Amino acid sequence: MNKKDKDLIPVQALLIPKSILYTGKILNWISPFLASRFAARLFLTPFGYKMPEREKKMFAEAHKEKVYIDKIRRSVVVYTYGTAEKKILLSHGWSGSGTQLSKIAEQLLERGYTTVSFDAPAHGKSPGKRTIMPHFIETIHHLEKSHGPFEAAIGHSLGGMSLLRATKNGLSIKKLVIIGTANSITAITKNFAKNLQLNNKVGQLLKSYFDKRFGENLDNYSGATSAKEVKIPTLVIHDKNDVDVHYSAAHEIIKELENGQLILTEQLGHRKILGDKKVLVQILNFILE
Repeated sequence: MNKKDKDLIPVQALLIPKSILYTGKILNWISPFLASRFAARLFLTPFGYKMPEREKKMFAEAHKEKVYIDKIRRSVVVYTYGTAEKKILLSHGWSGSGTQLSKIAEQLLERGYTTVSFDAPAHGKSPGKRTIMPHFIETIHHLEKSHGPFEAAIGHSLGGMSLLRATKNGLSIKKLVIIGTANSITAITKNFAKNLQLNNKVGQLLKSYFDKRFGENLDNYSGATSAKEVKIPTLVIHDKNDVDVHYSAAHEIIKELENGQLILTEQLGHRKILGDKKVLVQILNFILE
C-alpha cells in the first residue's frame, strides 16, 4: 500500500508530540500538582493536524460559513454537504474537525441526505486555542435552530458524548449514532494523563481541578448519565481495540439506554472505525431502516 492509499484510512491513535511528552515527564517527576496544571492546559487545547487526503473532497465541495454562537461567544466553521431537505448532524471528536466523518457524509450524500457538521471552537478552521465539552453542546443546540431540523445525528468520541447530552437537553432527532464514545469525565482525564505518560495521581488532580474550575462535578456530563433520558433509537459502536477510549464505556452507556443497539468491532481502534466499510453499512442501515 502506497502512502496516498494509507492516508485514505483513518489513523488509530492520537499522536502526541514528543516534546510535550518529555515536558510532562519532567513535571511529573518534580511534582504531580505541576504536572496536573500542565495537563489541564493541554486538556483544553486541541492538537492541530494537517487535513488528510480522505477529507479533502468533502472540504472542497461543502458549503462553508462562519457562525457565531452567542452563548459561548465563539465562532465556528459550519459545513453543509449536499442540498437535500433531509439533514443529518455530524459531530467530531477531540482534535477532530467537521470533515473527520467524511466517509460517512459521502455515503449519506449518495442516499439523498445533506450533512451539517462543524469545526468546534479551537478545532479545524474555527478560531481559538482552547475549548471544552459544553462548547460542543451549545454549538449543537445553536445549529439545530439555524440549520435544522435534523433527521438524525452521528457523533464520534467527545462528539458522541456531546450529542447524548444535547439529546437529553432537548435536541429533536429521530435517531442517534455514537462511535467510540467515552462515558465519564473521570475516565477521560485518567486516560488523558495515561496518554501523556503521567501517573494516576495526575489524572485525579486533573479531574478535581476541572470540577472546581467549572463549579460542578463534570461526571454529570457522562455518557451513561445522559443516556438515562435518551428515548430515541440509538446505535452505539465501539472497537474492542480502542486505545483511546476503552470499550467498557459502550457497555456502560448501552445499559442506560431505553432503545439502544450495541455493535462491537475489532482491530479498528478509535479512528480507523470511521472509514471501515462494514461499519459504514451498519450505520446506513440503522439510519435508513
